[in-house]
Amino acid sequence: MRISDSFIPTLRDDPAEAEIVSHKLMARAGLVRKSASGFYTWLPLGLRVLRKVENIVREEMDRVGCLELLMPILQPQELWEATGRWEAYGDEMMRLTDRHGREFCLGPTHEEMITTVAKELRSYKDLPKCLYQIQAKFRDEIRPRFGVMRSREFVMKDAYSFHTDEASLQETYDRMSEAYSRIVERCGLTYRSVKAAGGLIGGAVSEEFMVLAETGEDVVIYCPVCNYAANLETATSKWHTAVVDEPHRPIEKKATPGKKSIEEVSEFLGVEPGRLVKTLVFRSGDEVVAALVPGDQELNPAKLAAITGAGEVRLFNEEEFASRPDLVSGFVGPVGLDGLKLVADHSLKGMRNFVTGANEADYHLLNVNVDSDFAVDVWADLVFAEVGEGCPQCDAGGLEQMRGIEVGHIFQLGTKYSGLLEAEYVDENGESHPFVMGCYGVGVSRIVASAIEQKFDESGIIWPPALAPYDAQLITLGKDESVKKEADDLYLSLGGDFDILYDDRAVRAGVKFSDADLIGLPFQLIIGKRFTETRKVEVKVRATGERTELTVDELPGWMRETRKRL
Repeated sequence: MRISDSFIPTLRDDPAEAEIVSHKLMARAGLVRKSASGFYTWLPLGLRVLRKVENIVREEMDRVGCLELLMPILQPQELWEATGRWEAYGDEMMRLTDRHGREFCLGPTHEEMITTVAKELRSYKDLPKCLYQIQAKFRDEIRPRFGVMRSREFVMKDAYSFHTDEASLQETYDRMSEAYSRIVERCGLTYRSVKAAGGLIGGAVSEEFMVLAETGEDVVIYCPVCNYAANLETATSKWHTAVVDEPHRPIEKKATPGKKSIEEVSEFLGVEPGRLVKTLVFRSGDEVVAALVPGDQELNPAKLAAITGAGEVRLFNEEEFASRPDLVSGFVGPVGLDGLKLVADHSLKGMRNFVTGANEADYHLLNVNVDSDFAVDVWADLVFAEVGEGCPQCDAGGLEQMRGIEVGHIFQLGTKYSGLLEAEYVDENGESHPFVMGCYGVGVSRIVASAIEQKFDESGIIWPPALAPYDAQLITLGKDESVKKEADDLYLSLGGDFDILYDDRAVRAGVKFSDADLIGLPFQLIIGKRFTETRKVEVKVRATGERTELTVDELPGWMRETRKRL
């Protein structure tokens, strides 16, 4: 492609609203343009990258036996109401009403829709089956940001598998995990697969695939000794609070006027934060639960949601506290707290004579103890794992952390959707059973942005060869017609084996080099007046800055071999 015939509107400056590297460089390199808040037009150069990601994903899905289909973006309200997710998704779901007054949503995901399609799989002989699509999804982000990384419209591959039992699901889940690893590896990106939470989609078992980048919005907790890795929501550790060897002392009620926070109470009573216990009240679906964690630890809402079985939990708000006189905001404690399920972090088992709220304004209780003063309904891991704590998988490692960007997520759904939507198969005995399901998502457009977040420098993008919109950028220098003819000949000769972006513009050399570094193709092929004397093309490797000179005959073989090590 000649740049004079193309449409690559590069920019000199970053867009004012751009916050992260990929957003800035995708705009400046002419890959995308903002159409509205959270919506982007993919320009020809960006679309070439997006299609390359799609092709890699499609090839790997086909390789493991998945079948491609295409479902409607618009989905009827009644499907989502049947699973309870019409309300659960909240304001992030884009909803609309047609001229007949019927409610629809623009699909953020397609579990309900695919489960109704799968009702055509009537017999155990039809199973297992895996179906997938590559399609636009929608999420009404309250504050769209980071360009295509967190936009309102995005491209995803979503696959769904249907099985007779858990063993069959596990086989497909394992194959999909391997396929996802191949997808990210083929894209040329460094990643980690990590244990994860199911969230609103659900599922007891799930795994995320994180592209590692310093600018990543997710935190990965990992062990440098073994292969343990998990996202911050689900990571666990072997840290333990030492059992305090002291006798139980009688409870003492202490006035703490206006002291609500851990810091305020700790300072006022002269007690270390680790000797205080926070009692946090959460709404979990229709249930109200109280979660107990040490004062020097932070409660992990995702872990609490997993324990309660809710997709999400949220802290009680002031209006809810006002409707419950027995719950005093800032002074809630477990002693005498009736009618609420008490879920406590395991670390409380080793604590003695700790401080809690007294369920009375401006008072706390001292010398509180588990069992003698209150009973815990559920013991669980409720806190965030922290750097330096022991690895839960091996005895040798201390946990460390790095940042990553989620580009893939796979789930074992079980019968969550098939049971609610009455999607069943008939077994060999003529009995009906709900499908056992799996779900597997890849953020196609997100991979494009993630690649840039991982591979860039101060001059622009550094595309991995597998994702680069073109293999090389051919640059001519000067106005000599003989140089232009030599460049035209090289462009034509390489065109059969490589995709070449030919910068044939009549602009200064500095502009061409700047745009070439910004766009970030793997190779820059430079032809100037010197070529007519040496018959050698100057070649720059974008990723390393390495430069060499090669004859026209040497160039194709060298490019193929060098591409393998990039």
